[in-house]
Amino acid sequence: MHKTRVGIIGATGYVGVELVRGLSVHPNVELTCLVSRSFSGKAFSDIYPAYKGICDTILSDCSPSEMASLCDVVITALPHGVSSQVVPVLLDAGVKVIDHSGDFRYRNAATYEFSYGLSHPCPDLLAEAVYGIPELYREELTTARLTANPGCYPTCSILALAPLLRHGLIKTDGIIIDAISAISGAGRKADLPYSFCEACDSLKPYAVLNHRHTTEIEQECSLAAGKDIHVTFTPHLAPMKRGMLATIYADPIGECTSEELRALYQKEYSGDTFVRILPGGTLPDTANVIGSNYIDIAVEFDRRTGKIKLFSALDNLGKGAALQAIQALNVMQGYPEDIALRNLSRGI
Repeated sequence: MHKTRVGIIGATGYVGVELVRGLSVHPNVELTCLVSRSFSGKAFSDIYPAYKGICDTILSDCSPSEMASLCDVVITALPHGVSSQVVPVLLDAGVKVIDHSGDFRYRNAATYEFSYGLSHPCPDLLAEAVYGIPELYREELTTARLTANPGCYPTCSILALAPLLRHGLIKTDGIIIDAISAISGAGRKADLPYSFCEACDSLKPYAVLNHRHTTEIEQECSLAAGKDIHVTFTPHLAPMKRGMLATIYADPIGECTSEELRALYQKEYSGDTFVRILPGGTLPDTANVIGSNYIDIAVEFDRRTGKIKLFSALDNLGKGAALQAIQALNVMQGYPEDIALRNLSRGI
């Protein structure tokens, strides 16, 4: 079988190493180019010794145009504002791209520019980019040339809310999302707030006004609801390496029960391997999704307050980033969607 040649730009960051972890066991993928400007000339396994004998590929500082001759698909793990300079070069060279930045997640350039404070250098590509949640855009991904891999907070929030919004079962004003993320969500960097002594034994909110993922959540929730909506989103930072948990509150339209809501979710996601709807009395736990591409969702109706409570957990580096990108790659290349992912887990 012909293997898809895959390159990674930003291969030694946390998203990059998670991509290597997943793609190293992919039977239909050959990792042909790992780009890291900081560690060019060293073996990947020199930077991450756990990969000795698994991925000893020499890291390079290959240019995007040079990568085009080595790759069928390039996955970029670059900061926003940088990806938008690299991605057009790759596309013009005939390479498919899965991008992890926020540069191509938006349908509207003005929303991107408001959220990120940057002018978009190639707004024409926004209309072409496919938002990379396979559960929502599976058909579009089959022909995608450019996939915009979603943020971790949006994935955790959107998949939890989508069934209720699609069926018009909740009021679209007053949705509240409180979400907690692990420190790896900030990337592999040495900033003081993310050092051990600063972050250990600490749980705190941050960016409580205008967090850039708010508009990304609102865009996809608005599309699911069929009208523009706004949400109240508050992120928190927890002293753990990886994992994410969201608690979401919404007001129902009409009568409902927890049992009816769970039945709806089971039906909506019945064909989606990586969305696990939990039974009544069971709530998501980040320990059960770390290292995997799964998202666990629970839904309850609180009769006392009249609120619907949604709970969702995922690995911010897994379903929230790199492993979801591999899921999207599988769809783009016509492979079984769960190949190399179904049994991928950290274990105990």
